[in-house]
Amino acid sequence: MDEPITYSFPRYLAAKKSVDDRALNQHVWRSLSQALPVIDPDQPLRVLEIGCGIGTMFERMLDWDLLNYAEYTGLDAQAENIVQAQQRLPEWAHARGYQTAAADPEWLEFQQNQCRVRLYLEAINLFDFIARQRGQQRWDLLVAHAFLDLMDIPATLPALFELVEPGGLFYFTINFDGATLFEPAIDPALDEHIQALYHRSMDERITSGKRSGDSRAGRRLFTHLQRAGTQVLDAGSSDWVVFPQSGCYPQDEAYFLHFILDTLQQALSGHPELDEDRFADWVTERHAQVRRGELIYIAHQIDFLGRTPPATPR
Repeated sequence: MDEPITYSFPRYLAAKKSVDDRALNQHVWRSLSQALPVIDPDQPLRVLEIGCGIGTMFERMLDWDLLNYAEYTGLDAQAENIVQAQQRLPEWAHARGYQTAAADPEWLEFQQNQCRVRLYLEAINLFDFIARQRGQQRWDLLVAHAFLDLMDIPATLPALFELVEPGGLFYFTINFDGATLFEPAIDPALDEHIQALYHRSMDERITSGKRSGDSRAGRRLFTHLQRAGTQVLDAGSSDWVVFPQSGCYPQDEAYFLHFILDTLQQALSGHPELDEDRFADWVTERHAQVRRGELIYIAHQIDFLGRTPPATPR
């Protein structure tokens, strides 16, 4: 696949679904399945996903038989992602034999055999949502997929846990943890320098005047979660490993790789510690490796399952 002329973030999210499927830690997933409360149709599991993108985690939870009776709320700050999810999910469900219906103007219902899940999607800034919901509603399970390493985690966690029932569950996945690897090497010293600068760009990211990233979010989450008073029930690596098979990448993973390289280029373009021409040549060669079906990409990440603090006795 040639390097795209323009890039689409929703397509990137769709392309990385197969990458995430391989990456997600299956031991942590099984622990989540075992930790969920027994649910019946009259008391569905209340799930809140922040940064839900185009709905791939929702699809996965149905495909992998995690949910049977649930009310699922998905939030994303990007309206384009929510529009894509609203278009994508009914088609995805019909292809798998689900019946879908608009339960009311805001909810979409998915039903098949002993599974009935209602879905609500909203394009809204997370902190606006937290302010709106404070004291109004809580959920049984909070999901954040490939999201927390974009935030100021210590400042964000207390507000997030206000959205969860005391003693409720959280499932935080694909938290980047300080390793980005490209093979084969082009120039080992330059490769390492670019990777170090890219990680530093994550640490220095500012969004709306606030710190919003951590290149070692995965390992540091252990301490952040402990200080927030939660109990970590399980954790494990969830590395992205993308490699060609017989010179081809599965599904749309070549697009995923081109997008990652473009993201890195945008982050480091004009960096004073990089020779502009050498960096441009490096990026061009990495894209060419994707086109030739040669590039191997690995990123180290960690998944977490935990429980929020129980209610404080009065």
